[in-house]
Amino acid sequence: MHPHGNYLPGDKMRNLICENYLLLQVLSRFGIPLGFGDKTVEEVCRERGVDCRTFLAVVNFTLDGCCRMAGEGEEISVPSLMDYLQQSHHYFLDFYLPAIRRKLIEAIDCSSEHKIAWLILRFYDEYVGEVRKHMAYEDENVFPYVSALLRGERPPHYRIDTFARHHGAIEERLTELKNIIIQYYPEQEKNLLLNATLLDLFSCERELAQHCKVEDLLFVPAVASLERRSGQ
Repeated sequence: MHPHGNYLPGDKMRNLICENYLLLQVLSRFGIPLGFGDKTVEEVCRERGVDCRTFLAVVNFTLDGCCRMAGEGEEISVPSLMDYLQQSHHYFLDFYLPAIRRKLIEAIDCSSEHKIAWLILRFYDEYVGEVRKHMAYEDENVFPYVSALLRGERPPHYRIDTFARHHGAIEERLTELKNIIIQYYPEQEKNLLLNATLLDLFSCERELAQHCKVEDLLFVPAVASLERRSGQ
């Protein structure tokens, strides 16, 4: 077992999932489906056209929270990591966040008498708006810039450190929302769905924080290395 990460290409892919279920999302965002039998990480990645070093860098970083790849940006496939980040955006904006909103509406009483319920919903929508703005900037500015670098172009008036300097956290408002629910929502009876939704909010906060760390500590150094090689 590898409780603190450091999985290797020869490890069985099934062991990654059985030992660390959180890696299911990493597989999904790299486009790797289940049903890989007894194959190794290297075999599965090769079959799915995924760069194995990049996959393992994200896997091990997700598990131990340390950037083993610092100073080794050349070893990461920038296209593969960028695709992973783009798929992460799709997951949050088109699946996870809308699903939480549906559960939230079902779990709280949105009648006119319950102002706290409307406040909760408003806070959630404002939070999703911030996440959408954050990710839209990357989709519309950062990723096209990196794609141009990969084509051998030298786009003017932008560098990846510009993104790094302004890349703030996006989970603060979610913390406020959780506190409103925990401290002020007046439960009249056991509300299993609200508790389940609150668990989703905690999970979402953790996943988004991890997503930002992958951008800051894996993607930014890899792109900076690409810039140096291209003379940017």
